[in-house]
Amino acid sequence: MSFFGFGQTADIEIVFDDADKRKVAEVKTDEGKKEKLLLYYDGETVSGRVNVTLRKPGSKLEHQGIKVELIGQIELFYDRGNHHEFISLVKELARPGDLLQHTSYPFEFANVEKPYEVYTGANVRLRYFLRATIVRRLTDVVKEVDIAVHTLCSYPDVLNSIKMEVGIEDCLHIEFEYNKSKYHLKDVIVGKIYFLLVRIKIKHMEISIIKRETTGSGPNTFTENETVAKYEIMDGAPVRGESIPIRVFLAGYDLTPTMRDINNKFSVRYYLNLVLMDTEDRRYFKQQEVTLWRKSDKSRLPLHNAHVPQTLSHPSQQMPRQLSASSEDNSNRAISPNNPNIMQRSISPSMNDGEKQNGPSEMEQEQPDVITNKLSNTHIENNQTDEEVDDESAPILEKQIILRNHPLLRNLKWQRNQ
Repeated sequence: MSFFGFGQTADIEIVFDDADKRKVAEVKTDEGKKEKLLLYYDGETVSGRVNVTLRKPGSKLEHQGIKVELIGQIELFYDRGNHHEFISLVKELARPGDLLQHTSYPFEFANVEKPYEVYTGANVRLRYFLRATIVRRLTDVVKEVDIAVHTLCSYPDVLNSIKMEVGIEDCLHIEFEYNKSKYHLKDVIVGKIYFLLVRIKIKHMEISIIKRETTGSGPNTFTENETVAKYEIMDGAPVRGESIPIRVFLAGYDLTPTMRDINNKFSVRYYLNLVLMDTEDRRYFKQQEVTLWRKSDKSRLPLHNAHVPQTLSHPSQQMPRQLSASSEDNSNRAISPNNPNIMQRSISPSMNDGEKQNGPSEMEQEQPDVITNKLSNTHIENNQTDEEVDDESAPILEKQIILRNHPLLRNLKWQRNQ
């Protein structure tokens, strides 16, 4: 605005080139509300236009230059006066001079490195924003627009499970197991708790997800714990040898990826907290850190396009495609008579009674099969879909191949013809 409200001034608008096609993400603000922002990823180009509209057409606007900046910064709430910038890119749009009419300036920040994900917590905020500035002698005209940034990760399909024995000497001894140590934000935590020794009267047991935010360093370190979710997984006193299943769905909670030492300013970690309470309201707990990561929304490509019928006319040519998407071991496992039960246990909402264990040794034996089937679940479902499509399109051709290659069925067919 101009000094004392006199003179020419202008309004600034920042318009992104692909705003109508780009995805949006909900980001928490300082006030605890959520706003939808355009979503960008690391290495993507940020481009658009800065539109300057004069409030008083016909009169000129003197300025000392017009620029646009792309800034990534960390704000510590206990030190609001200092903003720590880890990205600062500047584009000069106009040299000092006069503006006589409405003007639009294009800009482009090509292949911008965005190393961190946006985050708003109890004591810290990480944000990316564009700032357009009309530099003037007295007061600048400034417009800021935030953008959202997500960081994507990928981990190998085979992940180590978490298995630990904890307890109180001569009173309580339990063994808990989680199927993985790293989970994506839409994943399911599957595990078991096995009671080896129970000599105290336990009333109930619960599991919770705790987010721990740590800001600062040294004497100026602040830690904030937040319970994101809490489940009661047992009600009543357990007995020795009892196994309690655990199944926690992460998709319904406001979670972020694990963030460690972000620009040496803050960290965000997640823990699974197992709590037991006895009849005298004494609490026993054990925390285990897990890593959360963001998975790409782009799903894995299907084995083939089901809308192209010519790929279904040659069954012999489809086998290499199926084997290339999943190993021969997974294909054999999918059609074996014993494994369908294991698959149902790994994806069903509750564990069956037949899955309860009688001792830690059996848990160690069953662990590789259960985890392998769970991780290969996507491929197994795709293989089943392909087989169903094949049966509908060429059932006669497959039956003829089976009758020719199987001598017993050939004899049965010959007797029927007689």
